[in-house]
Amino acid sequence: MVEQPTQSEGSQVVIEVWSDLGCPWCYVGKHRLQTAIAQRPDADRFEIVMRSFELDPGAPHEPEENEKSFLRAHGGTAVDVLQAERQMQTLARQERLEYSLNRLNASTFDLHRVVQYANDQGRGFEFFSTVQDGFFAGTLNPHDPATLAGVAEAVGLDGRRAREILASSEYADRVRADRDEGLELGAAGVPFVVLDRRVAAPGAQKVPVYGQLLQQVAGPVPSERVS
Repeated sequence: MVEQPTQSEGSQVVIEVWSDLGCPWCYVGKHRLQTAIAQRPDADRFEIVMRSFELDPGAPHEPEENEKSFLRAHGGTAVDVLQAERQMQTLARQERLEYSLNRLNASTFDLHRVVQYANDQGRGFEFFSTVQDGFFAGTLNPHDPATLAGVAEAVGLDGRRAREILASSEYADRVRADRDEGLELGAAGVPFVVLDRRVAAPGAQKVPVYGQLLQQVAGPVPSERVS
């Protein structure tokens, strides 16, 4: 991406996040990014826009156990799965995040279609984040249309409209286009964060790194507003 001058103070900065529901690093990275933004007194300048990226386009629509899903996508053994999951659980808990090992995985294409609708209403990040947090905490089934409709309503969307989308093929082209665009911008996987269409950050960066990137595109933290 071409480097451009820093945004003028007070101007809005759009942060696009290519992500997928069941990606543990997306879950951790999202919260790190939120923390970095929250540490700035001008946090209201930053708008996070969710972009769709299916990590496993061939995933079945019927939910399967996390172990089976991992082995189908990555190979290895059950021991490898458990070791990787326990490592992620430890890391997540160190960052005060819930992390259940008993998750069920399935195709996320339909979820991403609702995310596209939520984006149109300015609620894409809130909707996706609520679903993902509940999924990793083990308190929410993201593969149940009624559950997704309920989350939609909880974040201020039309639950009936969410049900209509899930029962149709609406927004399918946009989900695919998001993934294609992410690949064109250099995403080899997710999370993939693009700040102000000028700076890209692949992977789940540490909070200080996200802070540096925010400063790069939006300027230093306004000292006169620091309490």
